[in-house]
Amino acid sequence: MVAPAPGEPGDVPAFPLRIAFDSLLAPRRPSPGGRADLWSLLPRELAPLLRPGMPRLVAEIRGELHLAIPALARNPDGVVGRAVTEGIHQALTQFLDRLEDPGAAGDERLRLFREMGSQQIYDGPILDVLQTAYRIGARVAWRRIAAAGEQAGVSSAALCLLAEAIFAYIDELSALSVEGHASARAREVGALERRRRQLLQALVSPGSGRPLAHLSEAARWPLPDRVRAVAVRQRDDAEPPVAAVDPRYLVDLESAEPCLVVAGPDVGDLAAELPGWICAVGPAVPVTECAQSLRWARRTLSLVLDGALRDQSPTWFDRSMSVLWLLNDPFLVREIGARVLAPLSALTGKQRDKLGETLLVWLETRRSAPEIAALLSIHPQTVRYRLRQLERLFGDGLADPDRRFDIEVALRAERALRGTPRDAATWERVR
Repeated sequence: MVAPAPGEPGDVPAFPLRIAFDSLLAPRRPSPGGRADLWSLLPRELAPLLRPGMPRLVAEIRGELHLAIPALARNPDGVVGRAVTEGIHQALTQFLDRLEDPGAAGDERLRLFREMGSQQIYDGPILDVLQTAYRIGARVAWRRIAAAGEQAGVSSAALCLLAEAIFAYIDELSALSVEGHASARAREVGALERRRRQLLQALVSPGSGRPLAHLSEAARWPLPDRVRAVAVRQRDDAEPPVAAVDPRYLVDLESAEPCLVVAGPDVGDLAAELPGWICAVGPAVPVTECAQSLRWARRTLSLVLDGALRDQSPTWFDRSMSVLWLLNDPFLVREIGARVLAPLSALTGKQRDKLGETLLVWLETRRSAPEIAALLSIHPQTVRYRLRQLERLFGDGLADPDRRFDIEVALRAERALRGTPRDAATWERVR
């Protein structure tokens, strides 16, 4: 081999070197700070010496890959097998092209390595396969190139630079595949979210005519026997959720009336999944009646927002049915109240509230004056006085079971409409 003249490609200055590690795939640029460009230091004469042996080198790399990756060996001529073989060939060709002409730019072949990162191999991603293939390819290629370099009389210093170039080049190819894998994954996640939202809309929109089985398969969300809908509202000071929620949920948090659909009767830990959101859970229903569950979830949420139900986030339809029933028709509730609570209409607002509260506790508990006084935190004598007033106002009506029921319903509904739900501690004392 003829030694290159000083300053010619292949002329290796004395160590230690200051080398510019710009991209080996990009067009050559002037090296900053007087640093030597790595490609310009490599022995160009090796490229024509190595090209005739490329088919054998590709076969050797493939053979080692099949030993290291059994899944690839099972179908070497499949889509992935052919792609990996083409990738090996292109990687070697591109390396030799750049070795022979350091000024050559990267070309469309680079796209191959991005696209390879988006492939699938059997049941898993190809990224791990590619990382292994790149490492094995670099090792086998270096063995062959080092042997050829020694035979051609390439200096040890030049061979060291050549090894550095090979492994730096492999790192860049690996980075391209990682980039392609990340882009494909982002596209896949975005498409899957759109399909799940389409399925959600089909479930909560009665008569949509959308084929649920087809949408379910596309969304990778097997249709369960029963579902629950969850109506949600973001609190004013809450941040939007940034992490993915439980995959059992179909989620739409972007619409004017955000909601979720949950597979099965158990909704999981909604408070942890959606911190800062007010949640109301509808009844568990067959999957074809999901719209009904959402209707009641939204009704429950509206009562929470109005203050008629205590915000427990999640607030359950199952535990709020009596209030939902009472307030399902506010006009009818007010008409019943106006009729059965007419004896209280002549009192002042303050008097009416006190007597109504005492009457409701008596109707709910039927306990003695001292016990009612303890529940209301007032003196027993005050309770006796109020009960005598109520007997004068309602007369025999308090002895009639049907009339007592109507009065209790009216008072309960009135309390809910005023937005003053009884707290948990009081409920426990009443029970």
